[in-house]
Amino acid sequence: MDVIAIETAPLGDRSYVVHDGQVALVIDPQRDTDRVEKAVANAGVQITHVAETHIHNDYVTGGLQLARDHHAVYLVNAADQVDFDRTPISDGQTVQIGKMTLRAVATPGHTHHHLSYVVTQESRQAVFSGGSLLYGSVGRTDLVSDDDTVPLTHAQYASVRRLVEEATPDAGLYPTHGFGSFCSSGPASGADSSTVGEQIRSNHALTDHDEDHFVQELIDNLSAYPSYYAHMGAANTAGPGPAHLDVPQPLDAEELTARLAHGEWVVDLRNRIAFARDHLHGSASFEYGDGSSFTTFLGWVLPWDRQLTLVGERDDVEHAIRDLSRIGIDQPSVALGSDPAALAPRAARSSYPSVGWEEVRADRAPEDVILDVRRTDEYNAQHIDGAINLPLHELLHRMGEVPDQRLWVHCGSGYRASVAASLLQRGGKDVVHIDGRFDDAEKAGLPMNG
Repeated sequence: MDVIAIETAPLGDRSYVVHDGQVALVIDPQRDTDRVEKAVANAGVQITHVAETHIHNDYVTGGLQLARDHHAVYLVNAADQVDFDRTPISDGQTVQIGKMTLRAVATPGHTHHHLSYVVTQESRQAVFSGGSLLYGSVGRTDLVSDDDTVPLTHAQYASVRRLVEEATPDAGLYPTHGFGSFCSSGPASGADSSTVGEQIRSNHALTDHDEDHFVQELIDNLSAYPSYYAHMGAANTAGPGPAHLDVPQPLDAEELTARLAHGEWVVDLRNRIAFARDHLHGSASFEYGDGSSFTTFLGWVLPWDRQLTLVGERDDVEHAIRDLSRIGIDQPSVALGSDPAALAPRAARSSYPSVGWEEVRADRAPEDVILDVRRTDEYNAQHIDGAINLPLHELLHRMGEVPDQRLWVHCGSGYRASVAASLLQRGGKDVVHIDGRFDDAEKAGLPMNG
C-alpha cells in the first residue's frame, strides 16, 4: 500500500491517493482534480473508489466529478442528505479495494456525520481522519451551529478515542485538515507526518483525561473563521461540477475602466508595496505571492455574489483562478499586466504610503489613529497602546465606524493591512499601510498593552 499526499497549502488541507500498485482510492479530493489525475498517472494505477470523510466546510470537493470521470464508486456517509447519486457507507462497513480493505469509523465532532477510514493491506495500516484527529489537535467543532458546538465538542472528544482504539499504534495518520486550515482547532503541532501511537502520547485531545476541561478549553480558544465557509456545505451537498481553470480573454482598457467607474470589484494581485506605490483607483489589493493567504482572505472579505476582475501577470492570474475555484468562485474576468497606466490609460490612479514601524514611531501625528485589523483574539492577546481594533473580515460591514483621521493600518505581517488599506482608500479614507511584523512593533518603541 502506498499513500500519496496532495497538498493544498493555500487552504491548509491535504487530499490522498491510496493504492496497492494497481487500483487506487482517493480521499477528500479538492475541486481541481487534474492534480489527482497526474498523481494517478505517475503511479500507473486506476481510480476505482473515491471517499469523502465529511461534507467539507472549507473547500468545494472534486470527489463527485472525479468519480464520474472514472466511473468509480463514490463513498459518502449514508446519513448525509445529498442531491446526487453516491454509494452510501456507514459506521463499521468495510469495502474491498483491490488488495486493500477500507473500514468506516463514525467520528462525529467536526460535523455530525463525519467518518474516518482505516485502510489495511497485509500488515500495513493507514488512518484517514479528515477533520477528526489532527496532528496535535482536532478539527474545530463550531462550524455547524452555535447550538451544536458543545455537543459536537463532546462528540469529538469521544470520537478520537474510539478512532485510536480501532487502529494499531504504528498506523500512519493522514488528516485532511491541520496544515494551516481554519478547520483545525487547538495547538496543532506543525508536524508533517505522524502515527496513531505518536498522537496517543502527545495530542491534547487524547492526553487530557478531563472531558469537561477539554471541551471548555477547545471552545474558549476557537477564533473567527472565513465567511465563505457558509457556502461550501451547500455547494458540496448539491454536487459540484468541474472546475473551470482556463484564463479567459482579457478585458480591454475601456471595459476595465468602466468596471472601476461602476464600483465593481477589481482585484490587484501584485506585490502590496507595488500596489501602494501606484494602482487603479478603486481596486483592491490582494497580493498573490505564493497564494498562501490570497484565497482565504479574498473569500472572507469580499462580497460573495459579485463579479470579480483579477489584474496581474498571467502566472499569478492563472494560479489565482485555480485557487478561487476551490472555494466556488468561478470564471472571474481578467486583465493581464502589471502597469496600471498601460492597463487602463484613462482610469484614475491612486497611491498611499507604505512604511515600517520606525516611521510609525517617528512620523505619526498625535491625532492620527493606529488601526489594528487583526482578529479580536489577536488584539486581546497584545496590541499597541491606543490602537483601535477593527478586524479585516468585518471592515466592509463596519466602514461607518472607521474614524475620519489619518489611519495607520497594521496586522500581523503586512498582508491583511494591505487589503484593509486598499479597501479604506476605496471608501474615501486617508491611509498609511504599515508593512511590518507586529512582533517588531515593540522593538521599534511603540508602547504595548497586554
